[in-house]
Amino acid sequence: MAYFPALLKLDGQKILVVGGGRIAGEKIGKLIDFTHDITVIAPEFSAETAKLVETHGLYRQVRPYREGDIAGFGMVIVAVDDLALQKTVYEACRKAGILCNSVDSVDYCDFIFPSYIKKGPLVIAFSTSGISPSLAKYLRRAIEGLIPDDITEFLARMKQLRTTLPKGKERMRLLDDKARDYVQNIFKKKG
Repeated sequence: MAYFPALLKLDGQKILVVGGGRIAGEKIGKLIDFTHDITVIAPEFSAETAKLVETHGLYRQVRPYREGDIAGFGMVIVAVDDLALQKTVYEACRKAGILCNSVDSVDYCDFIFPSYIKKGPLVIAFSTSGISPSLAKYLRRAIEGLIPDDITEFLARMKQLRTTLPKGKERMRLLDDKARDYVQNIFKKKG
C-alpha cells in the first residue's frame, strides 16, 4: 500500500537519530532544512556527519543506543545496518506512539523520506512509496529546473494578499487567478 503524503510541522518536535554514519548524515541533512532540534546517538560518527552535527549545533551523544533513549522524542530515525536494533527501536516507538523511520527497512517505518524540492516555503515531495527512490530522485531533478528563481518572492506577495484581503469568493478568485497566471507564465517562458 502507498504511503499517505503528509507534510509535518516540526516546530517543537524533538527528533532522535540513531546512527552516525553516512546515511545518518544524509537524513540529518534533510531534517535540518526543517528543524535543528535534533539529537544524534551513535558509538561512532563519520567525519561528514560529525561536521554536520557540529556546524548546526545539534546535540550529540557518543555511545550505543540504550533502551529508553526514545523518551521525550516526537520522531525517531534509525540509520544503522543492524536489523535487530532497527526492529527493537521501531517496536519501542510503536508502543510509545512515536513516529519511526528505519533506513532501508520499510517493515520498520511509519513514514519514509521523500525526495523533495524546497525553495523558501514551497515544498514539493516525490515518492514511489519506497519502491524506487532513484526514480523519485530523477523526477525531482527534472521538475526542479521548472521552478522559477522568484518563487519565494511570489509566495511572499501571495501571503501578504491572503492576510490583508477579506475572506470570501473575491479573495479566492483573485488568489486563484494570480497563481494560474504565474504558472502559465512559467511554461510560456520555458516553451
